[in-house]
Amino acid sequence: MVRTEASPYRGLILDFFGVLTFNMVEVISSFEDREGLARGTFLRAWADPRGQDLFRQLELARISQTDWNVGFAALMGVAPNDLMARYLHDAFPAYSVIEVARQARSAGIRTAVLSNSLGREPYDPYAGFDLHGTFDAVVLSADHGVRKPDPAVFRIVLDTLGVRPEECLFVDDSEENLAAALKLGLTPVLGLDEDVVARRLREILHLPSL
Repeated sequence: MVRTEASPYRGLILDFFGVLTFNMVEVISSFEDREGLARGTFLRAWADPRGQDLFRQLELARISQTDWNVGFAALMGVAPNDLMARYLHDAFPAYSVIEVARQARSAGIRTAVLSNSLGREPYDPYAGFDLHGTFDAVVLSADHGVRKPDPAVFRIVLDTLGVRPEECLFVDDSEENLAAALKLGLTPVLGLDEDVVARRLREILHLPSL
């Protein structure tokens, strides 16, 4: 596959949750409906300092996913068994964005996933995505002991890809993470709607429509 014209970008870095999966607001709403919870229950627990700490510790691999299940379940008042799997039940692949990533890679653009990871046992949210077969690099926070928006994790993925910040696009659904990337010189792209993101990336990278 060839690009219609040269692109100034040599790298494409994508967040996982909410970018390569369905929008996380929708995922959370579906979770709350299945659990019989009032809308906003999950986000209130997430905004609680205890919830923030549980996510932070899990993303840095300082606690296990099972520990997170127990702690976060207590904040929401639900059963802890397989909570992560229940929460992410509808985090299905965002196929249009994944296809653009494949297209970009075929066109010679270096591609990577950069994810604040949520553990892989007992539930592996990355299973079935073939990330290592689709992308040039997969950088998970738990593997490196550093998480977004820390500049160090961006430098890790840039070094792995062998591209400079100004040569790279970064797609995320978090304004905080996008701001951190911009400070380092990457070009940020807000990723909320997969079809909008796919179209925007094709425009920026000068990739033809399929």
